[in-house]
Amino acid sequence: MSSLRLFVAVLPPAPVLQELHRAVAPLHTLPGAGNLRWTGRTGRHFTLAFLGSVDEELLPELRARLARVARRTEPFPLRLHGGGRFGGRALWAGAAGGLDTMRLLAERADAAARRAGIPMEEHRRYSAHLTLARSRTQTDLRPYVAALEDFEGTPWEVGEVALVRSNLPVSGVVGERPRYEVIGSWSLGH
Repeated sequence: MSSLRLFVAVLPPAPVLQELHRAVAPLHTLPGAGNLRWTGRTGRHFTLAFLGSVDEELLPELRARLARVARRTEPFPLRLHGGGRFGGRALWAGAAGGLDTMRLLAERADAAARRAGIPMEEHRRYSAHLTLARSRTQTDLRPYVAALEDFEGTPWEVGEVALVRSNLPVSGVVGERPRYEVIGSWSLGH
C-alpha cells in the first residue's frame, strides 16, 4: 500500500499571487535574501491542515469527509495583508477578511482527517499565513516583515477547498522545491 504526502489548503487565485509576487520582489534585494529558500509562485497557499503521509486506502473516506466540510462552510472574503515571521526561520504573508470562517474551515478539515483515520499532530489554534521563505539557520527577518507592513492585497472570495499532494524533491538539485498537485477540490456552500 503506498502513501501520499497531503495537506488541505486554500489556493489564492492567479491575480492575487501575481500581486503578491510584485510585493515580494523587492525583498529579494535585502541583505541576506540569497540565504533564504523562497517559495515558488505556484507553491503559495494557505495550509488549513497538514495531513502528512496518508495511506491511499484512506483517500475515499477523506474525500467524502472533505466534501461534507465544504458543503457546510459558506464562501468567505479574504485578502493578503501585511507579513510576519515565525522566529528567524519562516517569513509569511498574513491574511485579513473572513478569518473566523477560515479558522472554522481549518478546524473542520483537521476533524475530517482524524475521522477518516489519519493520525494528526496535536491540534493548535489555526493562524492564517502564506509562507514566503524559509531559512535553515536563525535569520533576522524583521526587515522583511517591515517591508511587507503596508501590503494590502485585493480581496477575493474563497470558494473552494483543495486536497493537495506534495511531491518532495528527489533529484538532489540544490534549490529544487516540492511540486504540488491538486488531487481534489470542493466548492464551499454546495
